Amino acid sequence: MTLTHDVAGKGPAVVLVHATACDRRMWDPQVPALVDAGYRVLRCDLRGFGRTPMPDRPYNNAQDVADLMDELGAEQAALVAASGGGRVALEFAARWPRRVTALVLLSTAWAGHEAGAELREFGRREDELIEAGDLAGATELNVRTCLGPQADDAAREKVRVMQRNAFEVQVAASEEVEPIRVETEVTEITAPCLLVSGHHDLADFRQIAARLADRLAHARHLELDWAGHLPSLERPDLVNPLLIGFLHGAHATI
Repeated sequence: MTLTHDVAGKGPAVVLVHATACDRRMWDPQVPALVDAGYRVLRCDLRGFGRTPMPDRPYNNAQDVADLMDELGAEQAALVAASGGGRVALEFAARWPRRVTALVLLSTAWAGHEAGAELREFGRREDELIEAGDLAGATELNVRTCLGPQADDAAREKVRVMQRNAFEVQVAASEEVEPIRVETEVTEITAPCLLVSGHHDLADFRQIAARLADRLAHARHLELDWAGHLPSLERPDLVNPLLIGFLHGAHATI
């Protein structure tokens, strides 16, 4: 199955992988800026998000992204990913390091992280609301948790729509299909990496960025004092130049 996707622009490929509170629409503020900066932008909906249906057989998100790149003729790409999408990008970059020209991880999750008290409580409360059939309540929990104080009403509504859609698609699935787990080592990643965290985010994601910065060979960690969990939606006017500047620098060294 091909992931629902769209492509814009010409130039070196950039693949955008969304957070699991969102879908590919979260990158609406970034696509025009990246195209204007000279990139070919590929973005997709992972399985069970946006317009991609739930899986009906075992699957692997990183393999799905690799298959999509193959289908679109992108041998190499920079990966830009947020939150749960960052976990996918880390696996991809560790399995196929030569295919990744640069890596930007915004508030990334990581399979090697053990959740702290704050994140465990968030997950417990989210599960409780979903099991009670309160998808509106679970959606609002995510909107409150994911967005920092500088997010405007439009950003909050965008996350609300994307998260509610994901919950509805996933709850309606007739059966739950387990993903295929692939063990990887982040030390296999060779691409230059920018790790971005937000001061107003849950502590787990700041800790993950700091730990990965120590373990990756060519990484730096930038904490944004104004940001929550989804800085690219909260202040695209600040994130877009940061993103493009890093990608230009990374491609100049290739």
